[in-house]
Amino acid sequence: MSESVVSESEVSEPAGFDPDVPDPLALDEYVPGRVAVLSDAQRWPTLTTDGAARLERWRRHPAGPTWTHATGDRLTADMITRVASPLPTQGWLEEHLEVARRLVYYRGMPGLAELRDFPPVGRGHLVDDLASFVPLDADFGRMVHGSSSGSTGAALVIPDDVEEVARGFHLLVQLVREQGITWEPDGERLALTQLVHQRQAFTYVSVISGFEQRAMARVNLHLAAWRAQGNREAFLRDADPQVITGNPTSLAELLTLADAVRPLAIFSGAMALSAGLRAELEEAFACPVFDVYGLHETRQIAVRLDDGPFRVLDRRVLVEVLDPDGDPVPDGEVGEIVVTAGENPLLPLVRYRCGDFGRLVRLPDGGVGIADLEGREHTRFVDGRGQVVPCVDLTQQLQAHGALGWSVEQATDGSVVARVAGGDAVAIAGALTTLLGRVVDVVQVGQVSDLGEGKPRRYLSAADRVGDGWPRGSLGVGLMGPDETTPPSQ
Repeated sequence: MSESVVSESEVSEPAGFDPDVPDPLALDEYVPGRVAVLSDAQRWPTLTTDGAARLERWRRHPAGPTWTHATGDRLTADMITRVASPLPTQGWLEEHLEVARRLVYYRGMPGLAELRDFPPVGRGHLVDDLASFVPLDADFGRMVHGSSSGSTGAALVIPDDVEEVARGFHLLVQLVREQGITWEPDGERLALTQLVHQRQAFTYVSVISGFEQRAMARVNLHLAAWRAQGNREAFLRDADPQVITGNPTSLAELLTLADAVRPLAIFSGAMALSAGLRAELEEAFACPVFDVYGLHETRQIAVRLDDGPFRVLDRRVLVEVLDPDGDPVPDGEVGEIVVTAGENPLLPLVRYRCGDFGRLVRLPDGGVGIADLEGREHTRFVDGRGQVVPCVDLTQQLQAHGALGWSVEQATDGSVVARVAGGDAVAIAGALTTLLGRVVDVVQVGQVSDLGEGKPRRYLSAADRVGDGWPRGSLGVGLMGPDETTPPSQ
């Protein structure tokens, strides 16, 4: 193993924030409008006069943030009708395996008669050759793409189907209504708001074609995203979103704005939701809090409304728990979560290793649950001023400077060491030092495997453990993916 170290003398001290001075950490993909390529008519083929007026209202809201992107659902009238209903599950697995057998990846593999005959695959397979997992006869006219950094930090562009993405909204509607809550268009309230809390993020206003063209928005709660003090609260108060989705970082920040919104329901994803934070959210907003488990690659897998097992959703998803050799573990024992996912026709995954661990249990009503779920870590760092910095902000900078994988650790005294595979070590050290307001030592290793066996812990912060009650684990998600590097490209 080869290592090189960037010493303190090779990086500069971070500059203080000044709105009149160019941001040294600014990334090109977050420049407003930089990657917008379609017209509104292309983004929303059925856009009405009322829908267009809503877009304009929220795009130009006097208290609104600086929107960085523009995206739409691209649904035709026929698509709007189709996505309102879930895909049928009768016989889906047999059809799914038949599609998989024709994928380039499985060509030449003998004996793929049943699910258990397919070898488990993981994120590395997709990073190495994503095209071999995409059907040759796929309808690429319906494709959009997004990307996720995953557990190693290597970004993966994922092909998404516009109907599948839109059907995800209707899944949320279904889950809310199953709790006896009426979620219908309500005046000019935003139907849905996705919240993130990170230094830079994709934000946009959109229209949900299949929900009477009510508006939705992806909003960054980080103070740097707003033009003036008080704008966050003013915007949210006016928007008053019916349903809010986010991760524990953004939802904890929302608690400071509790008087501004009155949601029907809250969905948490991407990271582990602690019992304490769930209780605070339920008390503050007097609504159910859904904890969703999933990955961008698989989309939503399971959900829970308490701290018991996650219920595997009744959709085209099949969950197994395997040992390190890829064999099923005995009933009730802990192993790696492996998912066969048939919702996205552009990425028909079979026995996909999620990198998370748990055990399958039978729920009292006969459903399947995932208990003792242990996932990828969510970590918050503490900068030189004592402010919390979510790990996604580090992810953005590491990826921007070419890192393929990393492990970043903060000690109790606040000092930070980053072990990085690939990338420009000097630039990484400078960016992390600027971001955290304290010198970061960067140790460069030869390859990702040098970071450790299995799935390396990307982040560890002893400074984050003092008195905050936050979870140490986190889960991948297909709900919104706060660690994503791009939203669906539209």
